[in-house]
Amino acid sequence: MNYNYNHAIIHRLSVLTGCLPNIMNNISTISELLQLSDSSYRLYDMGRKVTKISKREFEKVEQAMQPYPYPIQGHACFAIVFWQNKPDIPYIWFVKFPLDERGLLNQGARNHYLAIILEALGSDLTQDPTTKQEELLQANPYNFTPTQYKLAALNAVVKRDLKQKSSEYYEHCQLFFSGKLGWETWQGVGVQGLCDFAARIDTEENCNALMQALPHLPITVFTPLCSALENQVLPISLLTQLIEMAQNELTKGSTDFECLANLIRAISASAENPLVKTLIIEVIKAKQVADLNVLLTISGRAWFALTDLNTLTLFLEKLVSIVEQNVFMAVFQDLIALPAIRPSLLQCIRSPQRSEKLANAIGKIFTQVKNN
Repeated sequence: MNYNYNHAIIHRLSVLTGCLPNIMNNISTISELLQLSDSSYRLYDMGRKVTKISKREFEKVEQAMQPYPYPIQGHACFAIVFWQNKPDIPYIWFVKFPLDERGLLNQGARNHYLAIILEALGSDLTQDPTTKQEELLQANPYNFTPTQYKLAALNAVVKRDLKQKSSEYYEHCQLFFSGKLGWETWQGVGVQGLCDFAARIDTEENCNALMQALPHLPITVFTPLCSALENQVLPISLLTQLIEMAQNELTKGSTDFECLANLIRAISASAENPLVKTLIIEVIKAKQVADLNVLLTISGRAWFALTDLNTLTLFLEKLVSIVEQNVFMAVFQDLIALPAIRPSLLQCIRSPQRSEKLANAIGKIFTQVKNN
């Protein structure tokens, strides 16, 4: 897959609009740019997970009609995948925009991004970009480079969505999970293969193979597998098995917190499922679970399980009981930025049922924000 800028989209615009001034007058959003170029395109969040975004939702976000649903550290991170004629080699823009305090896309940043693209290409859009123009495009301050893991996950999802052949690592991964190669041969399993396998977990063959393989997997495979699964809504049979594994961890005399966090991460795309919500409540209530990584996995990956006021309050009470104020503040600020969590969190702030310790911790946050 090609991760460089594709200038065919701009070339097509020259045919439609004739010259640069007209283009700049006609284009005010990224959506318009894509539509006027006659491109087919798909959009994905690249911040917390690799999550598909509908075109309609993207348009609303881009025009500041609704908050960005997956903010991370005050930004929206997009992968814009587009192609013309044939999707054999799609092109991708990785774009990172700041959000305002309400979670709305910064309109000035979006306008600046578009202006840079159009200005860098000059008045003659029918020619391939010069070296200087290429440098200007690559220096766009809104570009960003995802981690290798995110690139592998996106590559797998895009190939699946566009009905393309998976990577060369997929077949080996399938053979490994079938058990035919032996569980000790895990060294040949790569991250790209795991992402390809996870992206196709809804197939009966892959789902059944993984369910049989789970008890045998070494941690060196299990951990990156869970990271790959976090981007996928899982079949109910597999989801149930992973939940049972997490519940078994809670009943052990000594809970393996790393394994528990991995399991929560693996099922996090299904966090709105009642079975997952029930598990999250069990984890929060478990006295032996005083592990920050487990709680951060819940808030950062499975936050849709915290939308209920009572569950969110339980989570915050648990968090404030095991961490220092600075950590509590960081998690609180991350949660309040999430549109799905914000309404319940604002209710929790005013709730008379919260403990004195939680009330004091929240009060310190607002005092610090006010003083700053």
